[in-house]
Amino acid sequence: MDDRARPEAHARATKFATPVSRPPVAPFQLDALRSLDRHIVASVAKVTGGFSPAAIGLAFLDWAAHLASAPGRRMELGLDAFQEISRLSALQLRPEAATDAESAPELRDDERFRDDAWQKAPYRQWAQNFLAMEGWWQRSTHDVAGVSPHHEDVVSFAIRQSLDVFAPTNLPVTNPEVAAETLRSGGRNLATGLSNLVEDVRRVQAGQRPVGAEAFQVGRDVATTPGKVVFRNRLMELIQYEPATKTVHAEPILIVPAWIMKYYILDLSPGNSLIRHLVEKGHTVFCISWRNVTAEDRDLSLDDYRNLGVVAALDAVSAILPDRKIHAAGYCLGGTLLALAAAAMVEVVDERLASMTLFAAQTDFTEPGELQLFIDDSEVSFLESMMWEHGTLDSSQMAGAFQLLNSRDLVWSRMVHNYLMGRRIPMNDLMAWNADATRMPFRMHSEYLRKFFLGNDLASGRVIVDGRPIMLQNIRAPIFAVGTERDHVAPWQSVYKIHYLADTDVTFVLTNGGHNAGIVSEPGHPHRHFRIASKAADDHCLSADEWFDVTPAQDGSWWVAWTHWLAQHSSAKKVPPPLMGGSQDNAPLVDAPGTYVLQT
Repeated sequence: MDDRARPEAHARATKFATPVSRPPVAPFQLDALRSLDRHIVASVAKVTGGFSPAAIGLAFLDWAAHLASAPGRRMELGLDAFQEISRLSALQLRPEAATDAESAPELRDDERFRDDAWQKAPYRQWAQNFLAMEGWWQRSTHDVAGVSPHHEDVVSFAIRQSLDVFAPTNLPVTNPEVAAETLRSGGRNLATGLSNLVEDVRRVQAGQRPVGAEAFQVGRDVATTPGKVVFRNRLMELIQYEPATKTVHAEPILIVPAWIMKYYILDLSPGNSLIRHLVEKGHTVFCISWRNVTAEDRDLSLDDYRNLGVVAALDAVSAILPDRKIHAAGYCLGGTLLALAAAAMVEVVDERLASMTLFAAQTDFTEPGELQLFIDDSEVSFLESMMWEHGTLDSSQMAGAFQLLNSRDLVWSRMVHNYLMGRRIPMNDLMAWNADATRMPFRMHSEYLRKFFLGNDLASGRVIVDGRPIMLQNIRAPIFAVGTERDHVAPWQSVYKIHYLADTDVTFVLTNGGHNAGIVSEPGHPHRHFRIASKAADDHCLSADEWFDVTPAQDGSWWVAWTHWLAQHSSAKKVPPPLMGGSQDNAPLVDAPGTYVLQT
């Protein structure tokens, strides 16, 4: 979607411009010229892995130009480097440096160097030197007057990624654990690692899933909660799950997962399935399963996802359970879409929602975390050219960006284990699900990035639905929102901003874990804790940091707190479970997990 389709962008561009006459260009000529540009950009993207060289180049130019014009800052960094070199030299010249196992406590603060082997010379010195260099570059890329904060973050991120390539942990000669294993096994670990690398490359080239993922077959090992597909359109299947109790809460639950992922993140193995947990607690559960779109779906819009997804699912649930209010829950992008749909429902006096739950879902994108490193006008234009050529954004391109955000855990740590130690990290259900991603259509993803990430239109009240501006402040259904402590995709402080946008009761939960593992937090899972507090519509609003300071942590799973909250916001009297599909005349289509989830 280019600026010609955006009146507000055109208005900004022409506000102070002097009209310039030019010969008219025929539409077909203009389209051909623009297509040429897109083809060139898409060709560049194949080389750069989908990252805009212009965006990265502008960031480095901004930083370098301002640093070049700041001799005082350069002298400060030079003095900083001299002091670091002097400190490290003094440490390494100490007589006890070769034997004192506790002389480098800073290594214990970095997960990469916590093993006792890193406390021994010369590995300790190598690790200390690397951390000192890493810290110096971190300081060098910040506090340079005049540099755009976004460019500052991009430069810092790029340099950190480059340095990580040469981290002592990632090289077999400088990693004591790898060296010890190589000596112990006579080099078999490196031979096995090379075999693992060849196998992984072969699978990637063949479009196959990672080693071990075949042990988690959809419908057999994961996504096994019994149910039926009761509705289908060109964009989604709606699954109704079979009851597990003799009576159920009157109000059903509708789950809206993100379209960037397969829905069964919420229905993994039986022991950690949120959907199964809800059914066993006496809830009637429906869940959307998005279709894995193809190039033919390139023109599907964000409004199509709202209409063919959330609205169609609500209508289907209402047909099965007439005159019942509905608890709606959205995960990640699905939560953002649900919030948009809920605000639109208010404008037409649609009062079917009993509550709205948001799992790691942002409604305000002014501080979207490290993901904003990849989202600026240059990068979005770059992505649009890629999607324009293929019709969709391939799942591997998004997966690569997410892995870079947490590269130490998702890239380098796995590389060391799989290829240097020769020990594959065992596949689990969450890892297998993560490798089963989906595509996104060109138009929808372009609208999402431009309207939400770049424009923050949803929080600012600039989204127009059916000719009406929609406002999140008009939602009156109570809200339950969940953030996770180590979320690189939707930072919990950003998720918390629903407090600033909603004029209704908000219950907020902060749980440990990341974007996915924090949500998949079943009862009995070890080392789980969460914080929870409720705010009435007319209560004083705390900032995120204030909320954290006054809200104590408690052990256990937040799932229990959520099901208790749902019960409080449901009718007191339970009812018999509904028929699958609503009536004998409306036969279900197929068994869960359906057909869309199996598309590759």
